[in-house]
Amino acid sequence: MALPRPQIQGGRPLMQALNDRKTIRNISSEKLPPQTLSNLLWAAWGVNRAANNGRTAPSAMNTQEISLYVVLEQAVYLFDEKAHSLKPVLAGDHRDKAGTQSGVATAPVNLICVADLDKYRDGLAAESKTAWSNAHAGFIGQNVYLFAASEGLASWFRAFVDGAAVTRLLNLRPGQKVLYGQTVGYPAKG
Repeated sequence: MALPRPQIQGGRPLMQALNDRKTIRNISSEKLPPQTLSNLLWAAWGVNRAANNGRTAPSAMNTQEISLYVVLEQAVYLFDEKAHSLKPVLAGDHRDKAGTQSGVATAPVNLICVADLDKYRDGLAAESKTAWSNAHAGFIGQNVYLFAASEGLASWFRAFVDGAAVTRLLNLRPGQKVLYGQTVGYPAKG
């Protein structure tokens, strides 16, 4: 699924976005426009330095082991950062698998951070791989929070994701680990 080219100008100033950044769990089911989804994904983990495939979030040793799955009402997609597009993974509405809390299944966008621990160099301790991947997912999550604050959206970063169920749903390899989910949409009215 092609995404519109990301708009990298605009939004609230950084200091205002930092001031407005917060978790909002009460999220409307209203869909995000394609441009907003495109901008959100670019802000989260997009390529901002094409010459070396640099990203909007840091990655130790430029490992870039995080895959960002996008769970929408119509399907689950894998964000292809280099092509800035969504690759279909699984048709149908699987938002109920994107988290265990109430409200996740009706939100328009759920992001799932998956680390491919096999992308790390040989000899790196398993604990280091997991720690670094958790940090990378946190950077991505903060980018999403700041984008949401800048655009007046709601965002909710979650550790409560059934990793085993998502692993089966996405048919992940043993070296891939589900880390976190993040729900994004418009704040619910009232």
